[in-house]
Amino acid sequence: MYEHTLTDGTAWLTRPTGTDIDRIVECCQDPELARWTTIPSPYHRGDAEDFLDRAVAPGWASNVPTWAVRTAAHGQVEGMVGLHARGHRTCEIGFWLAPAHRGRGLMSRAVTLVCDFAFASDGLDLARITWRAVVGNHPSAAVARRNGFHYEGSTRSSGIQRGSRVDEWHAARLATDPPTPAPNWPDLG
Repeated sequence: MYEHTLTDGTAWLTRPTGTDIDRIVECCQDPELARWTTIPSPYHRGDAEDFLDRAVAPGWASNVPTWAVRTAAHGQVEGMVGLHARGHRTCEIGFWLAPAHRGRGLMSRAVTLVCDFAFASDGLDLARITWRAVVGNHPSAAVARRNGFHYEGSTRSSGIQRGSRVDEWHAARLATDPPTPAPNWPDLG
């Protein structure tokens, strides 16, 4: 797959490269990131190098890209958003954001850009994008809901987080779903 930079003039999504390693390591020191994602904890330079070599490069080669989220065309990494193959014309979306940018709509913009590209016939032409999060990850759920993902339920002990089983929330968006906030999400309080 050829590289695609996605932007709406506020968020820029580009392929992360070796020049981003130090910033990725810096962002991944955040305890909240380790709490809700499967990144290694503690996170070291070698982890970022492995991420670029074992996830980013093969992903771009097989039409499941990972983008660095930036606030300027050549700005530093502020987060990541990526797709992971989950069957015919289906991917799972995953994302994280540095603490300084949380709650400002940056990740919602990034997910909008990714979904638009992923569903486009001249993009990835996906039929379905799934999302899942550890129960309690309210910021991630808010981003999914705002981007038209429909809540599909929770599953008990379906995820693995640092060697322990965790309950997960699940949602999905179909290519035919509008990109507006999805109805019928329960109070996940």
